[in-house]
Amino acid sequence: MDFRGPRALFHRITGRSLSAVLAGCLAVGAGVVALAVAAPQAFAQGQTTRTVQGKVVDKSGAAIKGAIVYLKDSHTLAVKSAVTVDDGSYRFGQLAQNTDYEVWAQSDGQKSGSKNISSFDNRKEFDITLKIDK
Repeated sequence: MDFRGPRALFHRITGRSLSAVLAGCLAVGAGVVALAVAAPQAFAQGQTTRTVQGKVVDKSGAAIKGAIVYLKDSHTLAVKSAVTVDDGSYRFGQLAQNTDYEVWAQSDGQKSGSKNISSFDNRKEFDITLKIDK
């Protein structure tokens, strides 16, 4: 048997040189890495997101600055919070379309009523005014 080393044996078995096979493997590996990086971005672009925004007001309709607004994911029970600005406004963006949410506000120990957002409601934007009786 004419054995000239692993490269000659590999060429004899596959009909290709070892460097050609390695170059092909590197090209495939680079393609897999490119897909792994691009796939989450493509998924995020194709996925519809929602926005919940609005104002927190007192019983006279005046804006409440510094109120804490809570947004609860009804599936995972995770809660996000935002603090209202001078005009009483708040905003939550990049919310999943297929999730139910509950939103409410608190200020100086008082709480607004809760509002629910259903995953069956296909709107992308919700403008919700939360009223705190103070």
